Amino acid sequence: MNPQEFIESLNDLDLENVGSWPVWFKALAYFAASVAVAVGMYQLVLSDSFALLERKAKEEVTLKKEYEDKSFKAANLEEYKNQMVEMEESYGSLLRQLPGETEVPGLLEDISHTGLGSGLEFESIDLGKEHRAEFYSELPIDIRISGGYHGFSNFVSGVAALPRIVTLHDFVIEPLGNTPNVLKVRITAKTYRYIDRDEDDEK
Repeated sequence: MNPQEFIESLNDLDLENVGSWPVWFKALAYFAASVAVAVGMYQLVLSDSFALLERKAKEEVTLKKEYEDKSFKAANLEEYKNQMVEMEESYGSLLRQLPGETEVPGLLEDISHTGLGSGLEFESIDLGKEHRAEFYSELPIDIRISGGYHGFSNFVSGVAALPRIVTLHDFVIEPLGNTPNVLKVRITAKTYRYIDRDEDDEK
C-alpha cells in the first residue's frame, strides 16, 4: 500500500462502526491505545511510586551509614571512656604545672637560680600586671640579664626544664658596650595561674 492509498483508507473509515475497520488498522489502533494507557498510568501512578522508591533508597543508604557509625561508637565505648580518663588525668597534670598565687615568689627564685647557674648577671627581674583569661591568668615577668651566648642558651634551656610552665617572649638582644662576646638581653617571661571557679565567682 502506497501513502496515497493509506490516506484514502483512513478517509473511508467509519468511526461509528469500528468492526468494519481493516484488521491491520484495528491492531494499530489497539497498540496506540495501549501505549496511551501505559503512559497515562505511568504519569498518574507509577511516576510518584518511582520517586518515592528513589527517596526511600537514599534514606536507606543514610540510615545504614548512621547505623554503622553508632555501631562503631558502641563497640568502642569502653575505649572512649578510657581515653576520657586519660585526658582528665593529663588535664589535671597540666593544671598542677600552673603555679598558685603564693608560689610565684618561689618561681622567681627558680628563674634567678637558673640564670646565675648559667653564668649570667641579672640587671632586674620585675613582675608585670596580671592578665585574666577564661580559666587562667597570665603573669608577665620582665627580665634583664647580661652574659655570654652559651650562658644565655643554657638559661633558656633551664627555664624550659622548670617544673612549672614558663614561656619566653619578646627577646631583645644587644651587645654590651665594647665588651666582646657579652650580650645584654631583655626577655618577657610569662607564667600562668589557674583560676578555680570559687575564685572566679568572688570576682
